[in-house]
Amino acid sequence: MNTQASTSNPAFEWSALDRQSVDVARALAVDAVEKAGHGHPGTAMSLAPAAHLLFQRLLRHDPAAPRWTGRDRFVLSCGHSSLTLYTQLYLCGYGLELDDLKALRTEGSLTPAHPEYGHTPGVETTTGPLGQGLGNAVGMAMAARRERGLFDPDAAPGTSPFDHTVWVFASDGDLEEGISHEVGSLAGHQKLGNLVVLWDDNRISIEDDTSIAVSEDVLARYAAYGWHVQQVDWTRTGSYEEDVPALHAALAAAREETGRPSIVALRTIIGWPAPTQQNTGKIHGSALGAGEAAAAKAAMGLDPQASFQVPAEVLAHAREVADRGRAARAEWDKRYQDWRAARPEHAALFDRVDAKRLPEGWSDALPEFTAGGEMATRKASGEVLNALAGVLPELWGGSADLAESNNTTMKGEPSFIPSEFATRAFPGHPYGRTLHFGIREHGMGAVLNGIALHGGTRPYGGTFLVFSDYMRPAVRLAAMMKLPVTYVWTHDSIGLGEDGPTHQPVEHLWSLRLIPGLDVVRPADANETAAAWRAVLERDDRPAGLCLTRQNVPVLPDPGADAVARGGYVRAEAEGGRPEAVVLATGSEVHIALAARELLQRDGIPTRVVSLPCLEWFAEQPREYRDSVLPPRLRARVSVEAGSTLGWHALTGEAGEAVGIDSFGACAPYRSLYEQHGLTAERVAAAVRTSIARAAEQHPAPASEGPSPGSPGSPGSPKSPKSSEPSQEGTR
Repeated sequence: MNTQASTSNPAFEWSALDRQSVDVARALAVDAVEKAGHGHPGTAMSLAPAAHLLFQRLLRHDPAAPRWTGRDRFVLSCGHSSLTLYTQLYLCGYGLELDDLKALRTEGSLTPAHPEYGHTPGVETTTGPLGQGLGNAVGMAMAARRERGLFDPDAAPGTSPFDHTVWVFASDGDLEEGISHEVGSLAGHQKLGNLVVLWDDNRISIEDDTSIAVSEDVLARYAAYGWHVQQVDWTRTGSYEEDVPALHAALAAAREETGRPSIVALRTIIGWPAPTQQNTGKIHGSALGAGEAAAAKAAMGLDPQASFQVPAEVLAHAREVADRGRAARAEWDKRYQDWRAARPEHAALFDRVDAKRLPEGWSDALPEFTAGGEMATRKASGEVLNALAGVLPELWGGSADLAESNNTTMKGEPSFIPSEFATRAFPGHPYGRTLHFGIREHGMGAVLNGIALHGGTRPYGGTFLVFSDYMRPAVRLAAMMKLPVTYVWTHDSIGLGEDGPTHQPVEHLWSLRLIPGLDVVRPADANETAAAWRAVLERDDRPAGLCLTRQNVPVLPDPGADAVARGGYVRAEAEGGRPEAVVLATGSEVHIALAARELLQRDGIPTRVVSLPCLEWFAEQPREYRDSVLPPRLRARVSVEAGSTLGWHALTGEAGEAVGIDSFGACAPYRSLYEQHGLTAERVAAAVRTSIARAAEQHPAPASEGPSPGSPGSPGSPKSPKSSEPSQEGTR
């Protein structure tokens, strides 16, 4: 199982300039951390030969075109070792300069502590939280296969312009994190032969020798997942020998293995060749210090007193990769143009999807629901997906083993699965559309990010809202990277009933609303659900979570897509005079607000009901629109939502009331739970009367004297923009 790769490869050359380039990269890592005063030099030092080998010999890339469609992808999952990547981006000519390395970990630099997607050319994903990059890479490999199936399904293996390899550098820490088990198992099951992982087996973490916490046979684990496993041990002779030909042979063999994912365990000594700190936890995350840095440089034959040494011949040698990259891209472009000529319809689809452009008239396919009946919003979401299947081939996704509950399966669409694993319930093939993540929410989140990062398709993934906790690190990174990932989070409140408090999310809505750049969307009914899907798909610069009901809710008249896309609108206007109070509601509580309005109107209290499917979208609207929905003079305000009341007070103001749940639920029928927690029309109506009385006692100031509660800029507002016309950043 564990094979030591052979060093016999007469065609492979590793010149003195290659060795010198590796030492220069090591020294640059040492100097950058010394200058910053903090950072992670050790792994960048010991992985320098592997990084140089990959970027110079194996990775298909062109530094002049970092976003070239035909490129291989490289993911540095161990993002703390950012200098492993930054030094190569500099030496290969991606636009980083020596001054950028000198600016490591400083404000505004192109070399932040951990690589950031969209910030530094050549960085394919934001990494740092260990294991996330590995999950992203699995998603990229899955997306590459789906993309090939969409655009060039009949090409022979290795001949399509959409064939490429996803390379990963991963650390001990990446493989310890639980997410690595989830995505490793999924990748093996999916037989992702376009995925190659190099595991830096240096056996050191912050707490020094990893044997204090880990003793498993990692390669046996990956073999059990169905991976192709190899081992290259640079310590096997008793001394440390960087056997680069053996590593090249192993990585080349891994690339050629197209029937399963590959992992190569590279046994290194962290911090090599620092004389006293190598193979210690200290060098993992601390500067070497002047004396040790000088000694390490001397061991490499460099001037121990000089910093950031890059001989001209080394830089010229490293940047020869630009010529090879240009030639590889020209060769690929010939194949690409031949494909376009042979498959014009596929090329037109690729152009549209690559440009993130939705087809003309696509929204005409959205279903319309007749008012008067009842339907769970999870079911309505499923109807939307079924309707869109034929018009948006780029849209694909599935569930973490909850497809029947989440309604995430497009009817008649094959599953994305090796044919031998298809089932009677889910027939499919490797190019299918329905994803099956298994019970792996943490992994699902990272995989969805990788699919979106790869480009070419638009992913969604479903689970219960309460299990969004398992996904949170990946959701946070999706928001940070502005990825158009859609989460279908169902069973969104105590409305799921008898499953009890373990499955009833009460704090999750506001917890998720705290993530900057995440749109939390809780539609009131079937028609709002269809409009919410439309609004989500029309945005391609951020993730969104659709929070949907298990229980049926009344289907209301269609308010129009534009109203829902604004995030908040007047669902029902006051009758018999201008409003004396307003009830704000989301999701399944909108119909409770409407029933409360009827009670209040009957008692002569003109009441407006505002539906707020997405607070983030509402906060983006011009102040004039927000004030038209929530007039500044209208201080009698009540919110109603089947969850924590934590954030609602900022919108209801000092005179307002928040009706919600600030305790865990219970195992009971959902109607009983709603009554127990006061989520009833009578309780909401009583809260409105209380708010009216409180507002009168407070003698509110005229509207001209200040903004209304909840308006950006007011003291209690959760969104405080930098100007009266808030940007997305300012409203979060």
